[in-house]
Parts: sequence; structure tokens; C-alpha cells
Amino acid sequence: MLNIEYITNKDGDVSAVVIPIELWRQILPNEKVSVEQLAEAVEDYCMNKAMDEAVNTPLLDRAEALAYLEE
Repeated sequence: MLNIEYITNKDGDVSAVVIPIELWRQILPNEKVSVEQLAEAVEDYCMNKAMDEAVNTPLLDRAEALAYLEE
């Protein structure tokens, strides 16, 4: 599990996120990036994580998938 920290303001609203530098370097290996590149890198990282998790998820048959979608 990653040690991601959330920083809150005095009202308890989340105002920032602190992530480990090793994760930051996985997402953005280059130091100089634009906002668009940052957004793409985060999206790519999340998509890759979701795909990795999907490999370990059992497949549903048609009936199970339809029942799941009806929930």
C-alpha cells in the first residue's frame, strides 16, 4: 500500500496530496512537464494500475455480467 497523505485546511477540507517521491518518479520521470503532460501521465498510471488489477479478477459469464450491470 502506498503511503499517500492528504493535507486538510482548518475546516477539514482536503487541500493537497503528498505522494512518495518514488511514485512521483514513476508517473513523471522527467522534471519539466506541462499541466497536460502531468494529466496524461497520471491517467496512464491509473489505467495501467486498473489493467494490472483486472488481470487478477475472475471473468464473469454473460448472465453474471448482466446481473452485475443491473445492480
